[in-house]
Amino acid sequence: MSHQEIKLDYQANIMASQTIMHQPLALSHDPDASIDLNNFHWGSVDTKVPTHNLATPAAHHNNKRIVLPFPPGRGFPHPVGPVTAPDPPLGVLSAFNGSFSGTGLSLIFRPNSGPPQGTVFANPITPAAPTPPSENVLEINLTTETLQFSNPLGSVPNRGLEGQQDIFLNGVPYMQTVNDVTNFETGQADGIAQGIHAEPGVWMHVPSSSDPAVDASLVRVGSIPHGTTINAQCLESSVQTFASAPVFPKVNITPFVLGSSPAKLIPFVSQRADNVNSPRIPQDLTKFIAAGTITQGTLDDPNTVLAAANAGKTIVQTRVFTVSTAPADPALGGGVANIAFLSDPGTNGPNANAASMTATFWVNTVQTQLQVPTLRPGQEVKIAGPEPHAGARVPVFAIKSSKAVEAGAVVVTHTEVQYSQQVNLNFAGLTWPHVSVATLVPTMDLEVPDHILLSPMN
Repeated sequence: MSHQEIKLDYQANIMASQTIMHQPLALSHDPDASIDLNNFHWGSVDTKVPTHNLATPAAHHNNKRIVLPFPPGRGFPHPVGPVTAPDPPLGVLSAFNGSFSGTGLSLIFRPNSGPPQGTVFANPITPAAPTPPSENVLEINLTTETLQFSNPLGSVPNRGLEGQQDIFLNGVPYMQTVNDVTNFETGQADGIAQGIHAEPGVWMHVPSSSDPAVDASLVRVGSIPHGTTINAQCLESSVQTFASAPVFPKVNITPFVLGSSPAKLIPFVSQRADNVNSPRIPQDLTKFIAAGTITQGTLDDPNTVLAAANAGKTIVQTRVFTVSTAPADPALGGGVANIAFLSDPGTNGPNANAASMTATFWVNTVQTQLQVPTLRPGQEVKIAGPEPHAGARVPVFAIKSSKAVEAGAVVVTHTEVQYSQQVNLNFAGLTWPHVSVATLVPTMDLEVPDHILLSPMN
């Protein structure tokens, strides 16, 4: 699931070795966001089973142990101990490593039952809730978010039947928490944090199989406390990589008639930023418009928030993929499950049936330049990356040099994660897009290796 030169005669010689992708060193400013599986690592119970009287002399390999066959008639063998075997690949999911945090935006149309428990407004709305079209509230949240990944699971066996051999998955558990920090007084994202989303889950890499005939894929499985679980997938071959910054498609939050194709859009007055008497939270966006945090452009296309977050950054590589609970390849499966309160038709239709979810992730390699001071051997220092624009969250780089270091600039890279997610909620005869976006940077100190640091001139 909020965010600081090399001497000229050195420049040509070391630029080729200056750029490096860093790995997290230790938690710095999000210690409470971590998840711990107590060094859990998946393995196969098959490794406990001794083998004997095997007909073939070939070694048998399972996911974590190699057992050599015992020749027929020679008795029961001693089990061969575990040998190191590589875990199954993660692909692009290997970038989901450590802890990330940042800022974003959430827009959700939700039902409003009216008094006594429904949402009430300071400014009058017409008609009064819950009379349509005031049976809904457009809630806009300026958000902060933490997305924490655990260590990879290892080799997760899925057993094949008859002709289909076993396959071995790998994945990374995650915990996403999102807080609303909307401040009605300032129009900024500096309000008291209020939790609005928590999602434990796991990302999995699934290898190809012959029965069913499906290519390798990526899967996100998540559980949302409202009473919804998701299984969203895509083919691994759909992951795109390019040597530039992301280009974000436009996303539309306008509701549409349930089941209409093409979608018959039904716009609501709450989508007009200048309206102060609509069923919306916040109702009056004047201060937000002045601050540039929520504008008409934001309502027309929430992905503009992602583009703004990248202003001033040097992004040298982007990997992008989209998972969906209704993927284009039906063989992949996937889907959404809801509790009865959300999905049951009841008397007036479902309260808010989460029908589908689609999410696009951009994994960005960001290049930055650090000004490193003169250091003695063994001296430690932490340096915050420079802000690409005012208020941007930046990672912290940790240096512990084994050698003397001359002051100068070094070029480093790190991973940032951006996403745009749309959950379609069905109620009152319409499908209501719920869109969330965020830009997340590492919250763990990133180690700068010795070899890119400058040695003093002799």
